[in-house]
Amino acid sequence: MARDERGVTATQDDFASWYQDVVIKAGLVDRGPAKGTMVIRPYGYAIWELLQAELDAKIKETGHQNCYFPMLIPESYLKREAEHVEGFAPELAVVTHAGGKLLEEPLVVRPTSETIIGEMMAKWIESWRDLPLKLNQWANVVRWELRPRMFLRTTEFLWQEGHTAHADEVEAREEMMLALGIYERVARELGAMPVVPGEKTAGERFAGAVSTVTIEAMMRDGKALQAGTSHYMGRNFASAFGIRYSSADGREELAHTTSWGMSTRMLGGLIMTHGDERGLVLPPRLAPHQVVIVPITRGTDTTVVPAAHELAAKLRAADVRVHVDDRDQLSPGWKFNEWELKGAPVRLELGPRDLAAGTAVMALRLGEGKQSIALDALPQQMPQVLEEFQAMLLARASEFRQSRTVTVDDWTGFEAAVASGWAVALHCGQPECEDQVKAATAATPRCVPLDGPPESGRCVRCDAPAAYGKRVIFARAY
Repeated sequence: MARDERGVTATQDDFASWYQDVVIKAGLVDRGPAKGTMVIRPYGYAIWELLQAELDAKIKETGHQNCYFPMLIPESYLKREAEHVEGFAPELAVVTHAGGKLLEEPLVVRPTSETIIGEMMAKWIESWRDLPLKLNQWANVVRWELRPRMFLRTTEFLWQEGHTAHADEVEAREEMMLALGIYERVARELGAMPVVPGEKTAGERFAGAVSTVTIEAMMRDGKALQAGTSHYMGRNFASAFGIRYSSADGREELAHTTSWGMSTRMLGGLIMTHGDERGLVLPPRLAPHQVVIVPITRGTDTTVVPAAHELAAKLRAADVRVHVDDRDQLSPGWKFNEWELKGAPVRLELGPRDLAAGTAVMALRLGEGKQSIALDALPQQMPQVLEEFQAMLLARASEFRQSRTVTVDDWTGFEAAVASGWAVALHCGQPECEDQVKAATAATPRCVPLDGPPESGRCVRCDAPAAYGKRVIFARAY
């Protein structure tokens, strides 16, 4: 298995190994001491902070309030909603001893917070005037993973989880779709990821949900990644936890609840959507350093480094995130390779001749060659350069997804399509049929696209009448 001078496996040799090499070599994460855990290093956490800040602002704009709930949840809480506990049982981490003693009741380390938040909602909601109740929590969760992969599936990860309670089903389903719309905008506008919004089939719904909607993204190996989900819980959790309210006409009613979440898995999605043989390719809106300036000094020159910092100050005044790599123990070529690996969108090279000419040399992360650009023009031009790079990444990913998505009507075509991308096919909707598809091809139904055209016919696998009135996306997935 070939590795380049950076120690990164070629994508065509082993995409999974390429991914593991990149997240480590680019300084995003390190392996934690406990199995399946990760340490998010400053460069990786800076990407998460940029995404988190924008997502948090969008959530607050829609009237949700941030709060925080304990990470230790009484085991009995999870048992109140049978389907929920059954769905999470294999992934639970349970505390049985504390303070040197056996606990009277085991405590579950938070895998998700529907139960404990439901318990509190039941205390806080009394009448229709208390609704809707819109809460959001930024937290860590623990789900025991047998086959961990950095960002994608780790024992502990970070996320936000929205939880809301409503007077009726219509309002709750509107909330579910509102959250999905936020996720779609974040993925497209920040991550340059052309996600497909859709509804999960019955076999793929969140445990305890009545309906689950999702955004699905295609990675550069053709596999799918679930990048964010939103759930309408009906009255299931309200019934289990007693979330009741007095209606305007004095009747006692059960509330309708939702939950929705986006996690650090998005960072894995970014890497696999845009990365290439040289490493990361970061969308400017989520790049910690949108521009990296590399001073190139000669002998005893003392003018270039101060000039680089002066240029950086002017770019920051133009609202550009910029970093000057003035480490004197490393060669310019070494720095060029490192910042390509780290995915910096724009690199500026500044040497004595450039400074004398009043120019810098600009190289784009996915650009061909280099170009000279006037120093005086950079503060005005760089925001546009970055926006064009952002738009190019979205277009590039969209074209790739389209090239790997095939509409199929027979099983042979289905098998060929999911071997390298997505198959769009008619499906009966039966979990047993989905199990057969997965056993034969490793593909699962990712979603029923919301904007899919109406269509009827027979299931591509079992030839039973198709459900949903439209086609379903199938793919191998992370």
